[in-house]
Amino acid sequence: MLYCRNGNPADGAVPVKHADAIGWSGVASREAALVERCVAGDQTASEELVLGHHRLVLSLATHLLGDREEALDLSQDVFLRVFRTLHSFRGQSSLRTWIFRIVVNQARNRQRWWRRRHRAAQVSFEDYIRSHGERILGQNMTTPERAVARKELAARLYAALQQLPFDQRTAIVLREVDGLSYEEIAFSLGLAVGTVKSRLTRARQALREELRDSRC
Repeated sequence: MLYCRNGNPADGAVPVKHADAIGWSGVASREAALVERCVAGDQTASEELVLGHHRLVLSLATHLLGDREEALDLSQDVFLRVFRTLHSFRGQSSLRTWIFRIVVNQARNRQRWWRRRHRAAQVSFEDYIRSHGERILGQNMTTPERAVARKELAARLYAALQQLPFDQRTAIVLREVDGLSYEEIAFSLGLAVGTVKSRLTRARQALREELRDSRC
């Protein structure tokens, strides 16, 4: 899937803006060089950026929206936004975290659009249950018992996550699925680290209450 033509997003309507001298404090030289090449209109670099981040963007969008088709559509918007604003990237975070911030903002906007039309929010945590379920379900169950318990747990999580505010749900996904640090989540959400920790605490408490009667 190509998002760029002659270094521009696929619609061809966005002019390339050349960056001023950038202070790349804390950013790997290879990443800095990639960004500078993209901003300069290098098509190969632009395609490399998309290929290197598309899977992560799609995964995060899918977890936040709960709909793969919607997530695919959102990922297109995300990369259009990335190339429109890449000239403003100054290495204040890793490129991945900077892109995640765009994903979160785009997903939040779409969530608001859905809410105005009374569409229920859904978040897919199937992968999380698959990889983390043993911590919640415990080690004493037989394999068939675990499979049944996992299905029940996933259903309870779906219900609980749908009740969480979008920003709490986003913080949980960024932390537990994407493995971001508190600092990276803070940047992605535009919050202080302390606020991120508070949101995670409240979200986890809500999930624990929902899962209180789950087998351990």
